[in-house]
Amino acid sequence: MPSATGLLRLSVAIAAVLAAGIAALIVASRLIPPDRVRQAVVTEIRAATGFEPAIRGDVTVSLFPRAMVSFSDVTLADEHARPALAADRLTAKLALLPLLIGKIEPDDLALTRPRISIAVEPDGHSNWSGLMATLARTLKPRSQQAEPMMSLSELRMIGGTITVTETARDISEQLSDVELSFAWPSIARSFGTTGHFTWRGEAFNVSANAGDLLAALSGDRSGLKLRLAGSPFKLAFDGAMSQKPSFKMEGTLAIDGKSLREALRWANRAPLPGSGMGPFAMKAQTIYTAGTAIMSGVNIELDDNVAEGVMAVATEPRVTLKGTLAADALDLSPYLSSFEVLRSNDRDWSRGPIAIDNLSNFDLDLRLSAARVNIVTTRLGRTGVAVNLRDGRLTLAIGEAQAYGGVLKGAFILSKAEIGADVKTQLQFTDVELESCLGDLFGIRKLEGKGNLSLSVEAVGDSVLALTRTLTGTADLIARQGALAGFNVEQLLKRLEQRPLSVAGDFRRGRTPFDRLTATAKIAQGTARVEDMRLEGGAIRLALGGSASIPTRDLDLRGTATLVSASAGAAPAFELPFVVQGSWDDPILLPDAQSLISRSNAAAPLLDAVRDRKTRDAVRSVIDRLNRDGAVAAPAQH
Repeated sequence: MPSATGLLRLSVAIAAVLAAGIAALIVASRLIPPDRVRQAVVTEIRAATGFEPAIRGDVTVSLFPRAMVSFSDVTLADEHARPALAADRLTAKLALLPLLIGKIEPDDLALTRPRISIAVEPDGHSNWSGLMATLARTLKPRSQQAEPMMSLSELRMIGGTITVTETARDISEQLSDVELSFAWPSIARSFGTTGHFTWRGEAFNVSANAGDLLAALSGDRSGLKLRLAGSPFKLAFDGAMSQKPSFKMEGTLAIDGKSLREALRWANRAPLPGSGMGPFAMKAQTIYTAGTAIMSGVNIELDDNVAEGVMAVATEPRVTLKGTLAADALDLSPYLSSFEVLRSNDRDWSRGPIAIDNLSNFDLDLRLSAARVNIVTTRLGRTGVAVNLRDGRLTLAIGEAQAYGGVLKGAFILSKAEIGADVKTQLQFTDVELESCLGDLFGIRKLEGKGNLSLSVEAVGDSVLALTRTLTGTADLIARQGALAGFNVEQLLKRLEQRPLSVAGDFRRGRTPFDRLTATAKIAQGTARVEDMRLEGGAIRLALGGSASIPTRDLDLRGTATLVSASAGAAPAFELPFVVQGSWDDPILLPDAQSLISRSNAAAPLLDAVRDRKTRDAVRSVIDRLNRDGAVAAPAQH
């Protein structure tokens, strides 16, 4: 162990060294003129950045107890005199050891309220490209430099503003309240920055690290880690970047947020109409180059929907998203729940406006498949669709979907028109449950059974009600082994066959089973003309024709009901003309009164009275009252 005397000598030696250093620093502060310090720092900044400093304010030089120089009202411009930076104050801290031998070397810089302007040119260069090249030379090994260059260990920005403009793409972004610290220690090749700023009214924390700053500035490959966290979203990138032959980033990209709708609003991108678009997250292996991000191994989550696949996002010439995604289950209810086809009472079409203006904000080309799909009250099985959005025209092509117990194929096209929306659709439902299918599409729940439905229509309007008024196209229906709910035609015919005048009663009861039902309709300006509708089942045959008003949801049909004889080849046992009128939801069936009267011997004098001009009008008045009252007064059924 050293003796007490040795320790005392060591302490004295250390104190002497410190005293000598302080004394030398004091002497240097008196021997080095402030103007020399000022000029030396300006020369170093010019050499290190490639910018020409202009100092309009005062200069303060302090060499003891802290060696620093401070400039007020400072601007830096590139070789073309384009302003790049202006600051209220630039403070340079001087390295102490070189100062002892009379050498002035700034160790770090601090910018107070700097205003940085970055102007990007069409070729990708900017007014800061010269700085990048100068820094690359500065960071080269000393043996490769023509002369010693300044090497800063830290640069701080306090209360700054950064403005980025790119005239060719009409881009202008501003970061305010910028508090950043840049560091590239001379003993390391890495570069790091941390801090925070305000972007479009939202505060963000940022940190970035380049594994090899010299390689990054020279355009060679360098590791890159980036973290950006704010209220709209959080972003993390771990990978590498390079600039030769063109700018490229590749690595793992992860982004998430509390609300995609709010994130789009923050980005000045109007979200799609409706609700939903809440919590979101995405992680993918990403390659970004030439304005396009190609992502593989994508795992994306939105409103508890999870899908995997590949995607590509392009920003030129406009924002375009392409991809193929697969999911186990999708719930699309949040995006469609606010869109009403029928009003809440289910008896009138929605009058709410159809908002499609936001469809022109971006382009989309997406292939999507799912094992299960939930759309409000509709449940679909395995489904494959292609969604294409281009120049505001949305096309949804359904390759195949297990729907309503059958299969759905077709296409739906939506685009903007002068008076609202232009809608075109072609749908083919095969072997579906008709009650649920027609109920969801049109609110008609009177037809049971399985069948095929083909629908090809188009319309223009600013609401669902307006669309129904311009609806044009065709509809074909083939049903089997079903029933018409609300009517028991066979029971009615048998009763009227025995008692032709027993028309008083409620015919909207029971069911009419059928083996086969076919219907063909042509639609023009909201009116469906039923050209041929036939029903066959058991002892019943029905033939119908007429029209249906789609806007008012009313029926005006006329037909003949036939009670078939049990004997093969025999004439029909009973035929009865009838009309069907009223709303789709609750129509009224009225037998033809004159036919009933003609079948009743007791009513024969009535027919004679009808033929007589003198009594015709009075009899017809009685018949009309009979038709009207017959559907209201329902007798007790035993």
